[in-house]
Amino acid sequence: MRLSADFARPPQLNRFCNVHGIIELLEPFMLSVLLTIWILHAAALVSPGVNVLLIAQMAASDDGRGARFAALGVAAGAALWATSAVLGINLIFQAFPGVRLALQFAGGAYLLFVACRLWRSSNPHLARKQLLPLSPSAAFRLGLLTNMTNPKSALFFGSVFAASFPPEAGGVLQMCAVAMMVCNALGWHLLLAHLFSRPRVRMAYARAGTAVQRLSSVVVGGLGLGLLLTSARQVRAA
Repeated sequence: MRLSADFARPPQLNRFCNVHGIIELLEPFMLSVLLTIWILHAAALVSPGVNVLLIAQMAASDDGRGARFAALGVAAGAALWATSAVLGINLIFQAFPGVRLALQFAGGAYLLFVACRLWRSSNPHLARKQLLPLSPSAAFRLGLLTNMTNPKSALFFGSVFAASFPPEAGGVLQMCAVAMMVCNALGWHLLLAHLFSRPRVRMAYARAGTAVQRLSSVVVGGLGLGLLLTSARQVRAA
């Protein structure tokens, strides 16, 4: 009598084949999720925001080293945001709206601080006296704090990313998603630091630096003020 293939196969080999088949079935799902997250995150990164303005302004104002360390700080902030997102920070925001409002107020206040700093740096005399190139640690902290209080980061990781991330995701998918977004943030902001520190860009920035910095200050200040007003209306409506 001839034994069937399944019966003739050892139990250990059966279990290995079953696990291998499950992994093969999960791979397209994981790749599709990671691809979706990558596209969404790339679109969020390239859109102008506070992080982009910070790196570009530092690099173009002849502080290329500080811009690179600020890029590292922004990437560290992305790691914290992404880790919080996969751990369910959106659920915390839903359960405790006060935490989200406190973060919004802090972010709005910090954006106003950055706007004031940009406006002061547009004055050449104040810039020479007060806005010296930052040390590596100070530039890293500035990048980290800017990203952690950035309303665009809070919106992306607290809503867009959370909505695109499956609730049944395992640890491997979570780690891959976090690593991918950190690499995205680091690569993009280091590229910005490199491009805006080129001699031609610095020369163009030197000619139009005052106008660019004041325009950046108005944009950042408007974002901060809008975030504070929105948070205040949410408090009154609660």
